Amino acid sequence: MSPMSQRTRLTALAASVLLLFGAAACGSGESGDSGAPATDSGAQKGAFPVTLAHKYGDTTVKSEPQRIVTVGLSDQDAVLALGKAPVGTTEWLGGFKGAIGPWAEKALGDKPVPTVLHDDGTGPQVEKIASLRPDLILALYSGLTKDQYRTLSKIAPVVAQPEDGPDWSISWQDQTEQVGKALGKSDEAKALVAKTEKHITDAAAAHPEFKGKSAVVATPYEGMYVYGPQDNRSRLLNGLGLALPTDLGKVVGDAFGANISKERTDLLDADAAVWIVADPDKDAEKLHSDPLYGKLDVVKEGREVLVKESSHFGSAVSFVSPLSLPYTVDRLVPMLAAAVDGKTDTKVVHPAS
Repeated sequence: MSPMSQRTRLTALAASVLLLFGAAACGSGESGDSGAPATDSGAQKGAFPVTLAHKYGDTTVKSEPQRIVTVGLSDQDAVLALGKAPVGTTEWLGGFKGAIGPWAEKALGDKPVPTVLHDDGTGPQVEKIASLRPDLILALYSGLTKDQYRTLSKIAPVVAQPEDGPDWSISWQDQTEQVGKALGKSDEAKALVAKTEKHITDAAAAHPEFKGKSAVVATPYEGMYVYGPQDNRSRLLNGLGLALPTDLGKVVGDAFGANISKERTDLLDADAAVWIVADPDKDAEKLHSDPLYGKLDVVKEGREVLVKESSHFGSAVSFVSPLSLPYTVDRLVPMLAAAVDGKTDTKVVHPAS
């Protein structure tokens, strides 16, 4: 599709969305969806209006939002952790009800389960989002385009991903604090970040053997795909006291991850290689059959950490939010400890859940 045709399609879509949005706003309010406004402790006094900077400019939130839609793939966790429930969430991993992972169910509590949106690669479901009558759209952990931002902004204020760094690379700390500002709960957000960081640093302190050791996160996607320094999975390894391979940032470049050439298979020869895979047994066998990777010490010495991506734990490893991180750390750290202990007969055991 040409750029002109794309703009024309978006303009027509925006017009239809506005009509739909207007009809919904004028209705009785009995929409039948599960996204009724959440009740919570409320925003800080004087928190609004608040202006948030992002990739496409500045967005002002004039008053405390009550109907929040999350387009960012993990934005819902910060919203839930701060006492609100989105009316709409975007599906990413796990196929969970309401796109709420098991680590976030307690935070949801008895609040209505959000309506799930799907992004099949064509972008946000604009008409469905409009039908939810949001007063705030969060797209922090996202790859929202400028045209998509403009279209969604016709429905409600949109807070997009940061200007600095690649798409899908906002740190969980910045994500949480941005959500906190948008909800009028900056102090709560900062406290939440500090509490979560302490969980990570406490785990690192309990495992001084991690200091001076290296680790990398990878997945067998179209070959061998590694996550770079600007990805939250890699940032967690750093938080636990593990270093990333020296040349990782240079190889990945200005992205959150990249496929590596066979000549750079050495990047995977870390003290611990965390693999996110579909089937640990089958994928390990396939990886070990690779003539270059199979000869590395990380394989010979049993330093691989194989994470099943479809498990609850596997989903949490990729989510990296203030709600998923404690869940992840408590399960991942014993695996990392077994991988780096220098004993070839130590088995790295995947958690049951």
